[in-house]
Amino acid sequence: QVQLVESGGGLVQPGGSLRLSCAASVATLDWYAIGWFRQAPGKEREGVSCIRGSDGHAYYADSVTGRFTISKDNAKKTVYLQMNNLKPEDTGVYFCGAITSGSSYAWESEYKYDYWGQGTQVTVSS
Repeated sequence: QVQLVESGGGLVQPGGSLRLSCAASVATLDWYAIGWFRQAPGKEREGVSCIRGSDGHAYYADSVTGRFTISKDNAKKTVYLQMNNLKPEDTGVYFCGAITSGSSYAWESEYKYDYWGQGTQVTVSS
């Protein structure tokens, strides 16, 4: 059983920054792919970014490339999502998920993920 706990959400003005954290109850992050998704009201869950545990390779949705950065701290067993130049359309509940096979293939599909956190709200508004 893997437990994921997100934190770091909040209210920020357009152009601002937030850093989200996903703390994982795992022996090592090296065995997992960890992804970040978001869901706005009335919309489907959308893949934002993913990091492959074995080598740290990162993936991003086109909508966040150049603004968001995913990283991991193996010692803290935590994955981060640094979000810069935030836009109102980035608003939503952000979830982190874990793929226990470690594969990042088709990371954008929420059905690839075996475990999810409870989510953290991000609101971008002036």
